[in-house]
Amino acid sequence: MSEGDIETVRRYADALFSAREVETGYGDLQVLYGVDVDVRDDEIVLVFGPNGAGKSTLMRALFGQLPLWAGTVTMGGADLSGLESNEMVPHGVAYVPQTENVFPNLTVDENLDVGTIHAAKPDERRAAMFELFPRLAERRNQDASTLSGGERQMLAMARALMPDPDLLLVDEPSAGLAPRLIDRTFEHVERVRDAGTAVLMVEQNVTAALSVADRGYVLDQGRNRFEGGAGALRDSDRVRDLYLGK
Repeated sequence: MSEGDIETVRRYADALFSAREVETGYGDLQVLYGVDVDVRDDEIVLVFGPNGAGKSTLMRALFGQLPLWAGTVTMGGADLSGLESNEMVPHGVAYVPQTENVFPNLTVDENLDVGTIHAAKPDERRAAMFELFPRLAERRNQDASTLSGGERQMLAMARALMPDPDLLLVDEPSAGLAPRLIDRTFEHVERVRDAGTAVLMVEQNVTAALSVADRGYVLDQGRNRFEGGAGALRDSDRVRDLYLGK
């Protein structure tokens, strides 16, 4: 793929989830300017860029935690643009924020109970989560506060996956983890996709994240800068020099 290819932000007609011309911010401060994102079935899509680019703001806007100032969000053709975050899960969208993503004073089992609110078959989903994350089965009666950072990240993903969503939004899954746990975290992201849930992920550990992603978007100053396959982004001299380091 040529350099010019990644400078064109394409729109995918077969996308499961689409954001078009998204604009939002905080108070009088605009953060996002006409951002486009698509996620297709069974894809892992990475969003990366410099600090302050608007990546976490994008995730909050896509999940209804921030109102859209302009633009649309659709899932399977249904318009979700005006929905709040508590209305997104029934439409097949789940979200794992970067921080405060588990209840520390609840056990692993109790955290999963919280995720069963929208689960049609909670016992089956709990069994599926313990199969996906076997370590959680071993820790099911422990308080979340006693888990390691990697185990808490597993629990956060498992709780979000309890309703069996079609799309999981994940903000900085490797943040704060020891280096030896980072690769394992992205292995878990791959396993989520392989189990049938598409993933849209924000991540600063870009090289590791691109190793599991199918495609990626670069945000810079609240705007789409590049878009393309993971290999094309990783091999681009411009992307490497600007965002990955030489």
